[in-house]
Amino acid sequence: MDFAYFLQLLINGLTLGAIYGLIAIGYTMVYGIVGMINFAHGEIFMIGAFLAFIAFLVLVTIGVTAIPLILVLVLLFAMVANAVWGWALERVAYRPLRTSFRLAPLITAIGMSIVLQNFMQLAQGTRSKPLDPLLQKLGTDAWGIGILTERYSIMQGGTFTVTLSAIQILIIAVTIVVLMVFSYIIARTPLGRAQRACEQDRTMASLLGVNVDQVIALTFVMGASLASVAALMYFLYYTAIDPFIGFVVGIKAFTAAVLGGIGSIPGAVLGGLAIGFIEMFWAGYFSADYKNVATFSILAIVLIFRPSGLLGRPEIEKV
Repeated sequence: MDFAYFLQLLINGLTLGAIYGLIAIGYTMVYGIVGMINFAHGEIFMIGAFLAFIAFLVLVTIGVTAIPLILVLVLLFAMVANAVWGWALERVAYRPLRTSFRLAPLITAIGMSIVLQNFMQLAQGTRSKPLDPLLQKLGTDAWGIGILTERYSIMQGGTFTVTLSAIQILIIAVTIVVLMVFSYIIARTPLGRAQRACEQDRTMASLLGVNVDQVIALTFVMGASLASVAALMYFLYYTAIDPFIGFVVGIKAFTAAVLGGIGSIPGAVLGGLAIGFIEMFWAGYFSADYKNVATFSILAIVLIFRPSGLLGRPEIEKV
């Protein structure tokens, strides 16, 4: 297998890892502040994908044909609507159990994951929702259609041609921008300082005037909005969604957050990229049937030698 094939796997792994990284940021933000694993985050991602599909369908039906405008409107709608879902999830399911024993929020998160998945099956059915019919309805003359369909040949290696799609470029660019924005928010803004204060000691933060409930709610809102960004990228890349994508993708994104060091935003993206590369290279050089085995085996090996993850910090027990 030549270098061109290796480069194609590298590009595909980078794209897939970027999607995992976007979702993993939501896991790591919630864990960093609340100290719980929001296992319903995968279903929030799935709901975001369906919201994006519905918005895309409505815009195409009413005659909007400019692809950049469609993508911006779909993204804004999905982010706002999914933020409401994230806020409601925190307010109804998690806030009443915040002071309960540690397993209660975890069990509730798993329960909410099942509830949201079954709710979407009842609301939208279990059949896959494809993007191709919407593109056919738009036609090849729609302004900016190349954003969704264009592929660029960047290298010829023997009989293999390395290609890079416009969607892959968009996904990688969005991931870089999101990483920079969220890193800035956490490090430089009053909200970020309040989040870091709540992460260290919620009781002391409350005594110093931080509205802990509001900070946690905003963290869930930010995570849900970011999940909708990842959901739109996923829908555009794979061109089909169903009510079950949240479980599989969510578990892998959670794995990425743990591998990178849960609680670290750069670590979440790094873990996502690592998972994407492992999956793609294992499927490309060995067998796609065992790519998940390879992913979780490498995760176990890394955690044996570095329990806090690649960029995580050892947790200090407060006494």
